Amino acid sequence: MFIISTRNFPPEVGGMQNLMGGLANALVNHGPVKVFADKSEDFESFDKHSKADVERFGGIKLFRKYRKANRIAEYIKENKNVRSIFFDHWKSVEKINLEIIESLPTFCLIHSKEINHSKDSSLNKRVLNSIKKVKYVISNSNFTKKLAINIGIPENKIHIIHPGCDEPIEIKSEFQKQAENIFKDSFPKILTVARLDKRKNHQSILMCIRNLKEKFPKIKYVSIGNGDQKKTLFTLIKELKIENEVILLEQTDQRLKAALIKNSNLFLMPSKIYKKSVEGFGISFIEAASYGIGSIGGKDGGASDAIDNKKTGLICDGEDINSIYECILKFFENENYKKFGYNALDFSKKFSWNKIVKEYLNLI
Repeated sequence: MFIISTRNFPPEVGGMQNLMGGLANALVNHGPVKVFADKSEDFESFDKHSKADVERFGGIKLFRKYRKANRIAEYIKENKNVRSIFFDHWKSVEKINLEIIESLPTFCLIHSKEINHSKDSSLNKRVLNSIKKVKYVISNSNFTKKLAINIGIPENKIHIIHPGCDEPIEIKSEFQKQAENIFKDSFPKILTVARLDKRKNHQSILMCIRNLKEKFPKIKYVSIGNGDQKKTLFTLIKELKIENEVILLEQTDQRLKAALIKNSNLFLMPSKIYKKSVEGFGISFIEAASYGIGSIGGKDGGASDAIDNKKTGLICDGEDINSIYECILKFFENENYKKFGYNALDFSKKFSWNKIVKEYLNLI
């Protein structure tokens, strides 16, 4: 029996939700899984078809944390066959009674944005007090591990286990046609799947598209995602007069998203550091790679773990528009994009959940 305590879980959409949902599905192949998760829209329908046994918690966030912690303690007392417990976030550990879990293999997953607090600050102390309760701290990248050490997490507790990636889905003809209709006869076909926030750097991408238009008259850029930068980006698109070259899709069917990835030539996400927010890994790069698409990512954060520079794609300086622009040119010169895509497909296989889950099981 495996226990997962998470604030982030499908059907809610997002990187953390995909990670915890994927981990639960992978663990099911090795034993029963009990998930304690927060309520989200349409959760009842999702949970009915889940391979794991999911118990949900709603209400005011502070009270929810206590109720969930108490319920986990109660569940452990009732079930003597618990093999290990996985926490998605240090906040999921915070209210857990140490005596309840100290005899079990316990994991806490860490992500750069969630632990990026100044040393000796109140948030930093809360992070460290929570981390003391678990046996294994799981970092999603080398970058996150270095950040964790810098904020005071003991290095000997930290293990790097990259997020797993689901197997690519079969693209049905209706979604293939929709993707073809969106991209038409354009080249290059560039895609981003990310929230519209400053860290993801859509603004710099749009300025590059304006300049690339001179070299690639049939260029098309599609972005999938919503966020607080939406209005600003629509205004910029009009100012740059690239309405015909850019399509912003706020949200889309997962099957259409897969079709758009497969039909693109480049997955572009030149993330940068914005305040405390930084890309910890970038599972989207691996998802694109699983469809044979190479990527360009920013040097700040964990993208270097998800992109093998000059082999499966390129690493640029997200703070420098010229660096992004030059990397895009290099990506397509001499048809390099085909080589990157071929290498990316092979590279993605080491991130399959069947392989990643064994890294957790080996620690148990």
